[in-house]
Amino acid sequence: MKVNCIIVDDSSIQRLAVTKLILNNPSLNLVAEYSNAIEAKNGLKTNDVDLIFLDIEMPVLNGFDLLESLQDPPQVILVTGKTEYAFKAFDYAVTDYLQKPLTKERFDQAIGRVVANLSQKNTRPGEEEEHIFVKSNLKKRKVILNDIKWIEALGDYVKLVTNETNIVVLSTMKSFEKELPEEKFLRIHKSYIVNLDKVERFNSKTVEVEGKLLPLSRNKKGILSDALSSI
Repeated sequence: MKVNCIIVDDSSIQRLAVTKLILNNPSLNLVAEYSNAIEAKNGLKTNDVDLIFLDIEMPVLNGFDLLESLQDPPQVILVTGKTEYAFKAFDYAVTDYLQKPLTKERFDQAIGRVVANLSQKNTRPGEEEEHIFVKSNLKKRKVILNDIKWIEALGDYVKLVTNETNIVVLSTMKSFEKELPEEKFLRIHKSYIVNLDKVERFNSKTVEVEGKLLPLSRNKKGILSDALSSI
């Protein structure tokens, strides 16, 4: 899933910093960048945009003014050098609030939320998302497969790392692997199974999943490459 995004910031240096992060994130497609909110408002009329990286302090129209002027705004990540706007940001239901200077880890975490929100939005009403039931803390829990980032071995247990939380389940990796659709999940190491949709990049030793580096077994690199090329 590619997320079409724009940058709205009056600082060319800050636009460049965000652009670099966008270009290094495979989930994002930079559509345009604007130096003020008026240009951005006009651009939103002609471009299909899923996400706005929005500065707050800008001349004439600030970031909040722009949001108030939009009838059906896309997802928004506020980017600012100040913490004082964080509380006000909640009134605008923004997806995330990033403080300058930006870090790659925090940036990728925010994009993970954007992608999760889009996946949920794109599910048709009444359509049941693919899921499994697991037993954790003596209770059965429904887990949406698309929410799982990776599964990690913990002795006699496995840990499901999801968008919202971590879930520990009494199971071996081998038996849990059988519960998962092989076209969506791949065991990349004796201790790790990854959701192929969440893989951002990999090399001969590691796989990056939403900013987290996981070990890759030597004999799995070719299998992973083939699996990713088929989705």
